[in-house]
Amino acid sequence: MTDAQWHADPLTWGTGPRSFEIFLEPTCPYSVRAFNKLDALLSQAGEDKITVKIRLQSQPWHMYSGVIVRCIIAASTLEGGKETAKKVMAAIAAHREEFEFDHHADGANMDVTPNQIIERLEGYSGVALQDAFAIPDLDREIKWHCKYARQNGIHVSPTFMIDGLAQADMSSGDEVGAWVQKLLGS
Repeated sequence: MTDAQWHADPLTWGTGPRSFEIFLEPTCPYSVRAFNKLDALLSQAGEDKITVKIRLQSQPWHMYSGVIVRCIIAASTLEGGKETAKKVMAAIAAHREEFEFDHHADGANMDVTPNQIIERLEGYSGVALQDAFAIPDLDREIKWHCKYARQNGIHVSPTFMIDGLAQADMSSGDEVGAWVQKLLGS
């Protein structure tokens, strides 16, 4: 697969005119809380009314963030595209502590290699990631996510944007109904 043409499927769901972009670091507990609300958001708001776009926001204090983000992007190149990537994100969310350090600096993951992280994620998600992870220029897609966030002044996760404008008053702790209200009014 490393010499084949590849395509990273955009992490986009819904077809509506209102754009809801969410910048997530997959092992961040607040990002996990927000990620777990996205299906309910689409259901309550209506897939024909909003478009949800996940933007990956790698953060260096989440020590395996780069490896995890690359795994998600790699998954999006596989059969199933964004749904395969979503399956990988759901596995990370369900087993967050397995991919994170205690207090960002210690704990059992201190002795874990990137290959072990990938193997662990393959086991939890059921998605074979090794070959896609090794795509030589996969980093161009990762860099796009990073550049897009920086161009929009996004530095932490989760951060929310509606129709291209950052929403400082939105939080992962908000009820889904509050998000719907913010997106659609009434």
